[in-house]
Amino acid sequence: MRSMFTYDLMETMRNTNQWMGASAKAVASYPMFAMLPNPALRWFEAWGEVTERSFERMVVKPDWGIHSVTCDDGRDHLVEIETVIERPFGDLIHFNVSGREPSSRKVLLVAPMSGHYATLLRSTVQSLLGDVDLYVTDWHNARDIPVSAGKFDIEDYTLYLVDFMRELGPDTNVIAVCQPAPLTLAATAYLAEQDPEAQPRSLTLIGGPIDPEATPTEVTDFGARVTMGQLEQAMIQRVGFKYPGVGRLVYPGLLQLSSFMAMNAERHADAFKEQISRVAHGSASDHDAHNRFYDEYLAVMDMTAEFYLSTVERIFKNNEIAKNQFVVDGHMVDIGKITSVAVKTVEGANDDISAPGQCVAALDLCTGLPDSKKASHLEPGAGHYGIFAGKSWRNNIRPLVLEFIDANSGTTTKTRKAANKNAA
Repeated sequence: MRSMFTYDLMETMRNTNQWMGASAKAVASYPMFAMLPNPALRWFEAWGEVTERSFERMVVKPDWGIHSVTCDDGRDHLVEIETVIERPFGDLIHFNVSGREPSSRKVLLVAPMSGHYATLLRSTVQSLLGDVDLYVTDWHNARDIPVSAGKFDIEDYTLYLVDFMRELGPDTNVIAVCQPAPLTLAATAYLAEQDPEAQPRSLTLIGGPIDPEATPTEVTDFGARVTMGQLEQAMIQRVGFKYPGVGRLVYPGLLQLSSFMAMNAERHADAFKEQISRVAHGSASDHDAHNRFYDEYLAVMDMTAEFYLSTVERIFKNNEIAKNQFVVDGHMVDIGKITSVAVKTVEGANDDISAPGQCVAALDLCTGLPDSKKASHLEPGAGHYGIFAGKSWRNNIRPLVLEFIDANSGTTTKTRKAANKNAA
């Protein structure tokens, strides 16, 4: 009950801050205060507005907000999101672009399950929709999953990916962003041994910790510094009474968010000060750059305790993927069995989460793959976010990834030129 109380206490603190913000906004906007103009009241109201919005967003799952896309024919086409596979811990969803010619590129985008929803890849999805037939993994918030649904660790995660790839078939091109990169590599190797006919055509790994020891970062140093017992004691709590997953052991999203914010505390503090100033001066808007970013960044989800702990222990501490010693459902996965799936890695030169060297290590593990099916790209000046959602992704990396997909799927030169035109 102690950890359940702690979970509810965090939610109470969040709720209280949201209420304080709403109260400040309401009090400062009373009509009678307009009789006595006072800049302090406007700043108080602005603080309340920013505070209420920020703490409210922490428990709201963002909407994809993608309603249409412009395709090669120059027309806008409606986008409908369909659920292809529905599972307790995550779904496979399809962005169905109505009325356009079938795309020759079928892509499975594997979203991270590392504290944020799949919608963190919204801009990535938008940039791809015009040129590919897109499927995305949509992971669920652990607090909303009843205990009766059972456990979910990195082996279960890998088997979910195996099932998703089987469903989509061998003409699929997989793109894994950040956290899922090592498990997507393992899922591909698992298929290479167990069901070769279901292997995807290509696999692109973007900024993922295939070998965390290749280039140490603050993230890997933390994993090496603490024991599993310390981690479990400090990070794991039981979901409180407010949610369907009551009693489930999780790494709470609010706790994760505090860690995210602490890594760049000064930058976040400055951003909120500037936003309060903009609101006070009337220059902010509902969908300005600050709100677009933080509406997504502050929306966090709980991870199951077994997924978080097994990730730290097996991927970061024991380095099982890098040592080619990863076991799934009692089967030792051999990454060297990948012999026909083209593999590309993408890294950012300034990535401080998955530093250069960690992701490209995947190519050395693919001992059974000819060099002609291996590729790598190091993006100069790009940080972690930029390699899949920023300017570096839009201008440089995205065209290269589509080119790599085309080169390994028989897509015509004409189609490649159209993709490059859209990227520009």
